[in-house]
Amino acid sequence: MRKLFNRQLLKLVVVLGTGLFALTACGGIGHTPTRGIYMLLDTSGTYTKEIDKAQQIISYLLTRLQPGDSMAVARIDTASFSEKDIIAKTTLADRPSVADKQKRHFVKEIRKFVDTVHSSAYTDITGGVLQGIGWLKEINPDHKIILIFSDMKEDLPEGYVRDIGLKMNGFEVLALNVTKLRSDNIDPRKYLARVASWKQRVNDSGGEWRVINDLERLEGILPGY
Repeated sequence: MRKLFNRQLLKLVVVLGTGLFALTACGGIGHTPTRGIYMLLDTSGTYTKEIDKAQQIISYLLTRLQPGDSMAVARIDTASFSEKDIIAKTTLADRPSVADKQKRHFVKEIRKFVDTVHSSAYTDITGGVLQGIGWLKEINPDHKIILIFSDMKEDLPEGYVRDIGLKMNGFEVLALNVTKLRSDNIDPRKYLARVASWKQRVNDSGGEWRVINDLERLEGILPGY
């Protein structure tokens, strides 16, 4: 009788241990989902006039980030598929005092960029998105988010190839402050077609697409815990 009880107890321990390992491996116990944000800032043409709004969004996002979350901000310019276009990046430490210091340094780098930014001649949005995909895959957070602060009008130099598959499974892409161009006011179909084209491209690549133009409602940008 005692041997039977011991065998049953051993089976129970094995089952519980296996279940505990599975939960831990899947992040079910003691794991807070991390978020990675890659934000692209359009610096082409007259869109640089909107950069102050982007700075406000960045400051808001930093207040929402938690230990383990990561964020990078990069510019969209003539050739955006480059690490050199990353303005600031960080992964927040567990210690609040260290994380606060990281956030202050991040804000300082963004302010320096905003004060010295110059307009670029072209707008390589795809290159910036590709760079963001690579960065987020490398740090591998639970939630991968690309923010595009732009009018979404891509304008490439002659010879640049950007007809490339984006491979965005598990990514969420948010277009922010998609302003209307003068030509859009003449023919609104151009604006609608531009937004629809990007939506289809992201969706066809396996990603999720959203547009947020009301910058008073930024609470929907980040997934909560």
